[in-house]
Amino acid sequence: MQAEIIVLPGDGIGPEVTAAAVQVLRAVGQRYGHSFHFTEKLIGGAAIDATGEPLPADTLAAARAADAVLLGAVGGPKWSDPGAKVRPEQGLLAIRKALGLYANLRPVKPHSAALGASPIKPHLLTGVDLLVVRELTGGIYFGRKERHGDRASDLCEYTVAEIERTIRRACTLARARRGHVTSVDKANVLETSRLWREVATRVVQQEFADVRLEHQLVDSMAMHLLAKPREYDVIVTENMFGDILTDEASMLAGSLGLLPSASLGEGRVGLYEPIHGSAPDIAGRGIANPYATILSAAMLLRHSLELESEARCIEKAVDGALGAGVFTADLAPAGRGVSTQTATAAVLEQLELECQPVAMRD
Repeated sequence: MQAEIIVLPGDGIGPEVTAAAVQVLRAVGQRYGHSFHFTEKLIGGAAIDATGEPLPADTLAAARAADAVLLGAVGGPKWSDPGAKVRPEQGLLAIRKALGLYANLRPVKPHSAALGASPIKPHLLTGVDLLVVRELTGGIYFGRKERHGDRASDLCEYTVAEIERTIRRACTLARARRGHVTSVDKANVLETSRLWREVATRVVQQEFADVRLEHQLVDSMAMHLLAKPREYDVIVTENMFGDILTDEASMLAGSLGLLPSASLGEGRVGLYEPIHGSAPDIAGRGIANPYATILSAAMLLRHSLELESEARCIEKAVDGALGAGVFTADLAPAGRGVSTQTATAAVLEQLELECQPVAMRD
């Protein structure tokens, strides 16, 4: 297979972790006989510095023409003025909207070797395997924003069509898992949540009778996610709730540095990124955790390129590296973490064990 992959390193540790993921993708391509072509483009603060825009036109054009997009992170103190008219995060929101990437998939499956890094008791984490589907292009993040004197407002708005497609995506994914969907809202207070619950109920009843649906209020879900995470399979929710809950879910895995994500629309092109931020405090020090970005590359292979065996190969390689105790600073006891490149090298070593060479395949 030949594939064009656009790489958006972004800011902070973004260039370091995307470089690691590209190394792994090149190794997988060579081992399985694929030709992956990588082109770097600007986004976020780096793009603002170079062009004055968080999402330059040539970046968006390249992303639209590509098979997939791999992104690092955006933002940092240099561009953190809340009153600034141009901010790095605008680039991320804009590319999601422009590519129609309405569903953000964030899997959470704690690794047994890393349970000690989580503040949650290990017996609560064993067997956890959940997937959060977050609506990505609607809601309060994209609504009208106003400020007048001592007042400000942010409009949260959803259409039936936006909710339907997100629920359908979640249910389709649940069918390939354990068939259980938990829809999260705030229907006791918010009108958008009442619409969300009505639409979710109708779609499941009419189109996914084989899927078990339950509803949870977002505040109670925040508690249940930590108290009984094993009970959940696919969790689907709106944009802001999903943003908050998935950061909370990182505590189940032990670190944001272990959680990948995929942003998908109706077409082939998807955007793949770790859920962590740009971590400017450690940028350039060579100690960032590359595992989440490498796992995001596995999701890229699965969802955009339909290379399931290759995706599983990367996931097994990361499992192997963690199982061997190759922990970066966010996972290891103080002062004992390995470098970004050491962690990447451990994954590449595991690939040699987990990936069947192309010459040995049928």
